[in-house]
Amino acid sequence: MRDSTIARNYAEVLVTLAQRAGDLDGWGRMIDDVAASVTNDIRVRRYLESPRVPVVAKKAMLQKAFQDRMPRLMVRFLESLVQNRRQLLIPQIAQEYATLVDESLGRVRAEITLAREPQPGELEAIAASLSKTLGRTAVAHVKVNPDIIGGVIVRVGDYVKDGSVRRRIGVLKSKLVQQATLSQ
Repeated sequence: MRDSTIARNYAEVLVTLAQRAGDLDGWGRMIDDVAASVTNDIRVRRYLESPRVPVVAKKAMLQKAFQDRMPRLMVRFLESLVQNRRQLLIPQIAQEYATLVDESLGRVRAEITLAREPQPGELEAIAASLSKTLGRTAVAHVKVNPDIIGGVIVRVGDYVKDGSVRRRIGVLKSKLVQQATLSQ
């Protein structure tokens, strides 16, 4: 089975557990925090991926780290990932979890790329416009990339709308080069 399929299956289980607990957002924050630790902390990642560290030790580390911070079911879920040697899929599971929760609540994640930090109200206006266009509630996640010069790039799933100044300059350049070659 592919990793994405495996991650989605585990995310479905996690959604079920979160629904039983009545806290989809809280469980989402917890799995996101664990995923951030696995992704950003090289020591945690190496410890979890090391074949030299026994599974029992990894599970004990998870228990000690999270027993008073997370519900027992969440800790047991993480332990089962370690037991089945799927702990490195935690970041993918967190992404799949967010996608499943959004789908169940009729929301869609929109990745908004801007050249600068948004002004007050600007992000809400973009999200409202997207929600109207898509017919579902858009949850905007902002990335700042000064390389786009200006404008906005919107990514919703596989759909990308590039309204950046950088793209417009590229299109204009292509047309000018094409016109120059035709006129010679």
